Amino acid sequence: MISKDFTSAITLDQVSKRYYHPESEMELASLTRFEKVYTQVAETAREGAAEAARDVADCIAQAVRDKGRCVIAFGAGKCVLNVYDELVKLYFADKVTFANVVAFNIAELGMGGGHDGNQSTMERLNKRLFNKVDIEPHNIHSFSPEATKEDVNAHCKAYETLIDDFGGLDLVICELTKNGSLAYNEPGSTMTSQCRLMLLGSDTRTRVAEAYTCDVPPITAVTLGIGNLLAAKHVLAVAWGQDSAPALFQTIEGQVTDQVPASFLQMHASTKIVADLEAASRLTRICYPWKVTSCEWTDKLIRRAIVWLCGRTRKPVLKLTNKDYNDHGLGELVALYGSAYNVNIMVFNVLQHTITGWPGGKPNADDTHRPERATPYPKRVLAFSPHPDNAIVSMGGTLSRLVQQGHDVHVAFATSGDVAVADDDLRRTAMLYQRIVKHMNITGNSHDMADAVTRQIEGKTPGSPDTELMRYLKGELINCEGIMACNLLGVTSNHIHELHLPFFNSHPQGRGRVTEADVFKVKAMIEQVQPHQIFVADELNDPFGTHEQVTSAILQAIDQLKNEPFMQECRVWMYRGQWGQWNVDQVEMAVPMSPDEFRDKRNAILMFQSQIHDAPFRDNADGKLSWQRSIDRNTELAQHYNDLGLAAYEAIEAFVQYHPSND
Repeated sequence: MISKDFTSAITLDQVSKRYYHPESEMELASLTRFEKVYTQVAETAREGAAEAARDVADCIAQAVRDKGRCVIAFGAGKCVLNVYDELVKLYFADKVTFANVVAFNIAELGMGGGHDGNQSTMERLNKRLFNKVDIEPHNIHSFSPEATKEDVNAHCKAYETLIDDFGGLDLVICELTKNGSLAYNEPGSTMTSQCRLMLLGSDTRTRVAEAYTCDVPPITAVTLGIGNLLAAKHVLAVAWGQDSAPALFQTIEGQVTDQVPASFLQMHASTKIVADLEAASRLTRICYPWKVTSCEWTDKLIRRAIVWLCGRTRKPVLKLTNKDYNDHGLGELVALYGSAYNVNIMVFNVLQHTITGWPGGKPNADDTHRPERATPYPKRVLAFSPHPDNAIVSMGGTLSRLVQQGHDVHVAFATSGDVAVADDDLRRTAMLYQRIVKHMNITGNSHDMADAVTRQIEGKTPGSPDTELMRYLKGELINCEGIMACNLLGVTSNHIHELHLPFFNSHPQGRGRVTEADVFKVKAMIEQVQPHQIFVADELNDPFGTHEQVTSAILQAIDQLKNEPFMQECRVWMYRGQWGQWNVDQVEMAVPMSPDEFRDKRNAILMFQSQIHDAPFRDNADGKLSWQRSIDRNTELAQHYNDLGLAAYEAIEAFVQYHPSND
């Protein structure tokens, strides 16, 4: 099995410990002046889970001393499970006892008894916590498995009454999810909402499918309402990972809104949120510390501050004045560097040096201030694409430029991405095949297969997984589209590799777990090419989860190969575009595209006919398809560079270098 998830080791900036572990209460008050909920930031999820577990143990001890028992509502989200692991450790160390704890399940999938045995939050709680500690079985309560649509409201009222009979909740332990929900209170839930049946949104169903490794996740859940949670004496919420950062920021520093149900925690007198650094990355004290304290200035923090200041003043870098710095809390930089001009020219040069028309390095040129080395030239390049379309959508212009400049470019499709192909696309292909068979008067196996595919498509129920044949054909369809797109950009067919990673193929919906079998295939690919450059997707926000799994396998392979002689000459570049974009202050290599090059990239994207009209995943912000948003991000990034006073380009693709750990 995989020894480590290397996607969690991707860190772009070193954050001063003083910003999240201040030395005094006075400094803490200054740092958190914009925060409306008490928040503890830990360096890692493991440290955060241990902190939260100690809080739970203290709460149990205090409640038992005060009234002889502690009544707790337990959530079963992915993040909170880490807390239960730490609680079990405390239990075996005799630092907590559950003998006087009364437990209530905070929510249950389906009607009340779980969608099935593998999709039950109660079963999850039993396995991770209750079966390992000394809680009395008669003190564990959950929603009635007998509930039906007709009487679920009555069961919910009875559940609330049972909580009241025990004197109400002393503590709620739950996860703050990436869409800002608590338990299964979806966006739109009101502050006074009570225990009820909830219809789950697509984001939550995707999260449930991944967490419970199920093909068809339930569409409903019974959950305690926001009103029930706020009635508890104490609320403890946890959040780990970059995915949680936007919702955590809105919860802690944003306005109270039913679109982020967790923001109602601002109205609670005794709430604590525990988050790791990744989840807390958008909080003011972590992202913009100059607003709340004197800073420990690093090159990257200075760059971020100046990019931010340009946005606030709507001025390019070289037009910022001493007054601009002083008016926006950045007078420290003027004092350190003597004048605004000195800071401006330094940051302007850094930004300018990120731009290069030679993503593989320019031969026979001084590369002192270039993102890539001049030698060796030409380079062997290996671009990994989680699905066949991702590398084209996110870095198609760069691929084309690398080919044009004479580099030996390879593209590896990590998975077929068949689950992203709609049934109608396969139906259209099968229809074409039937017409060809009929026109050529072909009989036998070919005719039978065309009919079999059509019957399987027509017999499929909504939400059910594809048959093995359907998956194969859908995979071949998008792989062929990928080959055509790569060919259009100049990558030859013998340099296009289909890895078919096992984690994707082994699961009906492609949601398997990465194992050494996946890492082995990636390693073999890297060893075959022995590249000087590797491009890998850092799009960990993709709604299906494939990107994160693929990236984990690639980084694991790189770690295992990092001491090989050829890897000493290899640089790893991370790209985004389809599900997000690097901020300007993060970009280390910006590759501009001319109008003609940008047109060629769009034409390559349009080769993916199965993806451009009704792909399963849409950007929630504006309803656009992911490839359309990628195109917009390319032009927006170019405009941002122009607004900062740099050259005006049609579009830009951006990259950040990944540095393998030395341990």
